[in-house]
Amino acid sequence: MNSKTTNICCIGAGYVGGPTMSVIAQKCPNIKVTVVDLNEERIAAWNDDDATKIPIYEPGLSAIVSEARGKNLFFSTDVEKAIDEAQIIFISVNTPTKNYGKGKGMAADLKYIELCARQIAKIAKDNKIVVEKSTLPVRTAEAIKSILENTGNGVQFEILSNPEFLAEGTAVSDLLNPDRILIGGETTKEGQLAIQTLVDIYANWVPIDKILTTNVWSSELSKLTANAFLAQRISSINALSELCEKTGANINEVAKAIGMDSRIGPKFLKSSVGFGGSCFQKDILNLVYIAKSYGLNEVADYWEQVIIMNDHQKKRFSNKIVQTLYNTVASKKITFLGWAFKKDTNDSRESAAIYVADDLINEQAQIAIYDPKVSRKKILSDLDYLESRTYKENSKNVASFDNPYDTCAGAHAIAILTEWDEFVTYDWARIYDSMQKPAFIFDGRNLLNKSELEKIGFVYHEIGT
Repeated sequence: MNSKTTNICCIGAGYVGGPTMSVIAQKCPNIKVTVVDLNEERIAAWNDDDATKIPIYEPGLSAIVSEARGKNLFFSTDVEKAIDEAQIIFISVNTPTKNYGKGKGMAADLKYIELCARQIAKIAKDNKIVVEKSTLPVRTAEAIKSILENTGNGVQFEILSNPEFLAEGTAVSDLLNPDRILIGGETTKEGQLAIQTLVDIYANWVPIDKILTTNVWSSELSKLTANAFLAQRISSINALSELCEKTGANINEVAKAIGMDSRIGPKFLKSSVGFGGSCFQKDILNLVYIAKSYGLNEVADYWEQVIIMNDHQKKRFSNKIVQTLYNTVASKKITFLGWAFKKDTNDSRESAAIYVADDLINEQAQIAIYDPKVSRKKILSDLDYLESRTYKENSKNVASFDNPYDTCAGAHAIAILTEWDEFVTYDWARIYDSMQKPAFIFDGRNLLNKSELEKIGFVYHEIGT
């Protein structure tokens, strides 16, 4: 394998492929980086003259895309040409949880990965390094290698696992200053050469002591484990939030007290309506499925409880709204501030807001939504995905606004579902005056100042107090 890389491509222009390749292009000006996707609309958005219109909102990303695009960063729908020209091919396609067949609701659906592997095998005429960037279950590399070697043109493929550890909302800084870069490969001479080729690319900006190399299986499992541990911390603090509400303890005080223990640390101890995002739930379900497939039922049960607790927290939040509003929300306007699963991203996959809205629509509430970055089209598609009711029924029950004050006017209650910084700065007295009385706030992110809001006149509920 040629260790001097001049051309790489990435299949998949989503939340991982787009930002990762943009940063590689910026940091490695001598390497041509092509991001390919069959979704023409998405590629057109990446190529928009106005870089602020790119399909993914991440602070700092549009500036990096502007700097590199057209020089050594290209977005294209010509998948075959990019595969043919590249020495290194990153696979960064979606691996959703299966919604059919064996492993339904738990295992990762690898059909897109397999399609990629077959396409690479068909097109490649010279040796390639293939890099798994999507989050995949353990031993997927084995399947990819088998497809490549049995259906290819007799060329040599080396498979590496290089999982991403990006947090949405901080993806650019995570890429520029990563905690670690993990590269897993085979222990053969060719495998080690392939690892070194990828190490050389990252070493353009990442200190060498932060680049870890492992075997493929350790690398794949490390990604699932990292997300499982983070999600477990959220479910742990949320489990205690319910106990705090019953006993008169305050979860914010408890979290601060335990977070000051250097063995525990303060991160991911913020009680909330529950975690969302495309990774946590999917990766834990993957871990559960893998454990079950090896007959490790106790291990599977342990991790599954993290998901059960998270679902319980979302359900508890919607129940609290209904109970507090005199056990009926039928025809009442409930305002949601926030739909994204966290601030500083337009990603709403698995957002708690979707499930809370679904519960309240079942209770015949009228939901009014404001999110600074998530479109109405996306909100309705998130609700449709649950298949609880028709698109028409969802449209009828959900209104969306471009202005927070209009969203809150006439509402019986406000639910805060995302911790956008701007929510803190609103004129809450003006909002209070425009609402039905008593005016309720259900703060699912413990974001606002309780005493200030109570002074205005709000009936304020937060998590875990």
